[in-house]
Amino acid sequence: MTVEKRPFVTKAQLDEIAKTHPTPFYLYDERGIRENAKKLKQAFSWNMGYKEYFAVKATPNPYILQILKEYGCGTDCSSATELMMSDAVGFSGHDIMFSSNDTPPEEFALADRLGAIINLDDITHIESLEQAIGHIPETISCRFNPGGVFTLSNGIMDNPGDAKYGMTEAQMVEAFTILAAKGAKEFGIHAFLASNTVTNEYYPELARVLFSLAVRLHEKTGVHIKFINLSGGIGIPYRPDQEPNDILVIGEGVRRVYEEILVPAGMGDVALCTELGRFMLGPYGVLVTKAIHEKHTYKEYIGVDACAVNLMRPAMYGAYHHITVMGKEDAPCDHKYDVTGSLCENNDKFAVDRMLPKIDMGDLLVIHDAGAHGFAMGYNYNGKLKSAELLLREDGSVQKIRRAETAKDYFATLDGCGMMQKYLK
Repeated sequence: MTVEKRPFVTKAQLDEIAKTHPTPFYLYDERGIRENAKKLKQAFSWNMGYKEYFAVKATPNPYILQILKEYGCGTDCSSATELMMSDAVGFSGHDIMFSSNDTPPEEFALADRLGAIINLDDITHIESLEQAIGHIPETISCRFNPGGVFTLSNGIMDNPGDAKYGMTEAQMVEAFTILAAKGAKEFGIHAFLASNTVTNEYYPELARVLFSLAVRLHEKTGVHIKFINLSGGIGIPYRPDQEPNDILVIGEGVRRVYEEILVPAGMGDVALCTELGRFMLGPYGVLVTKAIHEKHTYKEYIGVDACAVNLMRPAMYGAYHHITVMGKEDAPCDHKYDVTGSLCENNDKFAVDRMLPKIDMGDLLVIHDAGAHGFAMGYNYNGKLKSAELLLREDGSVQKIRRAETAKDYFATLDGCGMMQKYLK
């Protein structure tokens, strides 16, 4: 099945937006975000305690978090600044899940002050947490790593045994026993076994692993397992030839495993959690950039005004992001280009040998599926500055939800550096 990728914005709209907001910029689709959040909620409505904890790391913007909050979402945080952002938006208590690793004690302390559910990555973190906050919370979670290689029947595989996250099953048993002795009363289990899976099979198979583990842990330790966090891993179809996940089918698949494993074990009160990022926002954000140079040497190059600091996934992973040349959506893709940025790095390419319509200077290019792990992974190599983030509202208006960085921002951390003062005004 080939899915035609069309932007959620028209050329006329983008031309108008670009008059006020210079390229490059990120643009998010409010309507798409809201519809997707509703569908996710529907998919797991059969589980009374279900809650989505949006992975803040994917798209750390308070305006986005506020939209998701309206649909009952919480936040999944992995750093102090993500905790601060969640708190500022109005998330509090058990609406926040703090899943960190190699965690500084001050971050445990902040999570505890906010009343967040703390998800421990390692058994040694029990002592670290107790030293940081002076007690063990009554509700606590631990992250599981089954080791080995995780495979699905359709050929998708990942390698949990090589991941730095989580505890062995024996460590989970020991951790739950220690935590219970120290006053914990309600327990959670968390695991992440594969990334960006484009299949409806992954979540039900992950659920089978975690539900079976939950039964064994309950039998061995006697603790009350309150929730199971299926984490992230539900992916999106970056390529047009990938069939998208059906979240309703996924939710039904998890329900069947729940009724097969947990209900007969007397654990039908276990709440489910997810912490989706890419699935929630990926397709609903694009990077908009302009063609500014063309080069004809051993290959044909199109230079754009964005670069890998704006979207690093293609440079870092060789990741595919579909590109639409606005106004030429139906033109034949009869030109082979490398689409490049201006960094002093040869991997600064959004596309390599990509068949596209003829690109003219000034054309606007939309780089798809950049709504998660896009802006969030930005950096400042070569002194490049991060782009603005804009929200296309449901009524067609555009709201700036983060301004573009300026040279003043870049130089502001040069504390007391008088020679840069003329750029700090």
